[in-house]
Amino acid sequence: MLDRTLTSALSQGQDGPVTIGGWVETLRDQKRIQFIIIRDESGSVQVTYPRPADEDALADQVSALSHGSFVIIKGQLKHDERVKLGGVEILLEELEVVGASSADSPIADDTSIDKRLDWRFLDYRRPEVALMLKIQTTIEKNWREHWLENGFVEIHSPKLMGQPSESHAELFKLEYFETHAYLAQSPQFYKQMSMAAGLGKVFEIGPVFRADPSFTSRHATEFVSIDMEMSWIDSHEDVMNFQEQLMVKAIQAVKDEHGAQIEALYGFEVKVPSIPFPRIPLAEAHSIVEGRGYKVPRQDGDLDPEGERQISAHVEETHDHEFVFLTDYPKNIRPFYHMRHADNPDLTKSYDLIWKGTEITTGAQREHRVEVLTEQIKEKGLEPEGLNSYLDFFRYGVPPHGGFGMGLTRVVMLLLNLSNIREASFLFRGPNRLEP
Repeated sequence: MLDRTLTSALSQGQDGPVTIGGWVETLRDQKRIQFIIIRDESGSVQVTYPRPADEDALADQVSALSHGSFVIIKGQLKHDERVKLGGVEILLEELEVVGASSADSPIADDTSIDKRLDWRFLDYRRPEVALMLKIQTTIEKNWREHWLENGFVEIHSPKLMGQPSESHAELFKLEYFETHAYLAQSPQFYKQMSMAAGLGKVFEIGPVFRADPSFTSRHATEFVSIDMEMSWIDSHEDVMNFQEQLMVKAIQAVKDEHGAQIEALYGFEVKVPSIPFPRIPLAEAHSIVEGRGYKVPRQDGDLDPEGERQISAHVEETHDHEFVFLTDYPKNIRPFYHMRHADNPDLTKSYDLIWKGTEITTGAQREHRVEVLTEQIKEKGLEPEGLNSYLDFFRYGVPPHGGFGMGLTRVVMLLLNLSNIREASFLFRGPNRLEP
């Protein structure tokens, strides 16, 4: 492996010999001096070469460099506070081109998002886009740490299923030897199986698939789902309490590790939320939204995107908070496995978490009593026989439990105030995008 120094570490290094590896970001080929800006995964540095008066092979090599070419630079590190880029520069002694680039890049800073997605590997050379993935890594690291500190077990559930995970809608069906299989919409059934297995608390970070033809700014056909399930809860309130802790831990870590870069590249300061997050029953949320002059047109009782934006604006104004839990959803808009309130069976022990006007999570206490679960399946117009393998989990005893599912890319999109989920995906998948 090349023994190189990352550009981010150069300012702490001593003057003297140094080797770096990166790509050519900028070349200023002047008559008397040549400047190359080299960028690597950690930052960038200025490389300087005074051009000799006579013909010089190294000067010619610098002049021939194309934007984006990967090079190895050897030279003398020199601290100089006059250098705007980090207060250091490298005086060039040797240059090796290890991966030459075509002269003309197909994208620029003002290129459309669709074109940039076509050339996503080049788009990631922009520091703000690369930072997005580093932030995502920090988020996942801190979630995992919090789960493991609290006794959770990580699972990896199958993504090929013999029957739908929740409903027959939004399913990708594919040939599977002599029969058919489905791509998993959710690890929901397997999380609940883990509760029947006595694992107590589990989490999973993995892909899920939705055959949803939506072209909105927050939908994708494949995305990374963040899921957890925990036993021995009293209500969905226990799940909400734990999710608050997860979100605060991750956002605080992002602020601590990347806050300065976010301010420089995205132009805002990360706001760490306080605990507890506000909680508003869905029926009350409708009244609040109507009081703000907006009537939700949906007939099923759920909020639409504008309703979510309005309730978030209300919470921001009254609680100075970016998050809100909407609770107690009607049974008609929740899955059959959500537990109902004992004193009002028309409502479920469930919630959505809204952040900056967009839903990122659905969570609930699950129904664990097989006889009640069977009746709720029938009530939804489904056949219990078609869910026999799922019901088997509950025929041998399951403790009270609950959990949530959350979209990772929505979290990253909202944290960075990005306008579209495509910007927050490593490689976006939608109804008309299967490449690269």
